[in-house]
Amino acid sequence: MSGSPILNNNVNPWKLCTVTQVEEVKLIVRIFPIWLSTIVYGLMITQAATFFIQQASTMDRNVGSLFIFPSGSLLAFSSAGILICLPIYARVLIPCARWFTGYERGLTMLQRLGAGFFLSILCMVTAALVERRRLEIAEEYGLLDDPTATVPMSVFWLVPQYFIFGMSDVFALVGEQEFFYDQVPDSMRSLGMALFLCGNGLASYLGNAVISIVGVVTSRGNNTGWIANNLNRSHLDYFYWLLAVILAVNFVVYLFLCRCYIYKSVVH
Repeated sequence: MSGSPILNNNVNPWKLCTVTQVEEVKLIVRIFPIWLSTIVYGLMITQAATFFIQQASTMDRNVGSLFIFPSGSLLAFSSAGILICLPIYARVLIPCARWFTGYERGLTMLQRLGAGFFLSILCMVTAALVERRRLEIAEEYGLLDDPTATVPMSVFWLVPQYFIFGMSDVFALVGEQEFFYDQVPDSMRSLGMALFLCGNGLASYLGNAVISIVGVVTSRGNNTGWIANNLNRSHLDYFYWLLAVILAVNFVVYLFLCRCYIYKSVVH
């Protein structure tokens, strides 16, 4: 590609390119693998609005004797994670990182994104452990074949995974937006936000595909499968462990990509 640029503008643009055009293409090519890794990260995000809430609907949601906590309202704890993590990030982590690295922002964009990726693994591991405990209690009380029964386990056991989910967003989603906006060519700023939004959309499709594949594969031979209508007979814990492994592999690949990535030169 480096041999393609020309300085003469009196040529067919479909055959030869200017130096600027070639450099812009190089920037997009460098960004593309990072963008793919953010799509895999989105697998965690899709769980917070689906299976996490379904788990909550099977658990004890009573707060005292007069109030039943809505399942969907658990997302508020992810917002709480964001609100608590942001000031700690700005007032504690960034100054410490700035002192340690000598970098003005404390963390580079890719480091911030990587921290979010790591927290996504921790979120799925936490979710798997909590679900394992929920299934054990359901079996202990003989509720495995009663999908409408309330498992005598407080819904607030799900708070840690929602909280970590919110912390992950502080690093990953904000870092992702900053990275795409900063690293795309100057003449294509709008492309950065387009990549961010497109990645989120594709993550939803990827999540649906993974759920479908896992459902088909694990239900062969008249087995209940990991994902069934009766969550007490399902194995969401296995599914969460699978997602944790996928996210861990994605994180390792991402670390390799970071070592190879060359930031865009900024002209002052």
